Amino acid sequence: MPWRVSRRLRAAACLPFLFVIVVRLHAQDSAVSTGREWDLGIWVAGETGEEIRNDFSEAQILTAGVFAGKVLTGEIGSGWRRGRFEYGVSVFPIFRQFRPQGIYGGGLEPVILRWNSSLRVGRVAPYIELAGGAVRTNTNLPVGNTSDFNFTARGGGGIRIFTRGKQWADVGCRWSHISNANLGVKNPEFNGIQVSVGYHWSR
Repeated sequence: MPWRVSRRLRAAACLPFLFVIVVRLHAQDSAVSTGREWDLGIWVAGETGEEIRNDFSEAQILTAGVFAGKVLTGEIGSGWRRGRFEYGVSVFPIFRQFRPQGIYGGGLEPVILRWNSSLRVGRVAPYIELAGGAVRTNTNLPVGNTSDFNFTARGGGGIRIFTRGKQWADVGCRWSHISNANLGVKNPEFNGIQVSVGYHWSR
């Protein structure tokens, strides 16, 4: 099927690239965190996927929120497996579906498990993560005999781009899933790809 994305989502999709360009232009010498520190951040994400039809451009969602994490370990592992384990929580007061219906709400991800790799290429270091939570919307999602309360799950990875001191930009790409776990009479699933950008401060 032809790839049709709404104008709003295409505009939102440009934001991560503009954000990274601005960060790189203002980048200074970076320092890698070596302690078990707090990780505070803000983020925005756009995703596209399918709900009912087998059409990956069927639904588009924009979310934004804040992140708080705690690095639980020092560096562990060896070679390419070396890194640090982090546990995090994310609150997203902005949840907006543009297609196929205009729906808004907010949610919480109380479980975010992230592995921050110690591999570095210049200012860039990769990470992988798994996360789960829930979202509440102003109407059933998707519209129909479903539910206005849904569970979320996502998994993927990304890169951290160190900018100055204990600060870094975060660009990620993840598989995203939303469903009501049979809380509604019907339980159609959203499955799609999410692209996010964020900025973090370590304390």
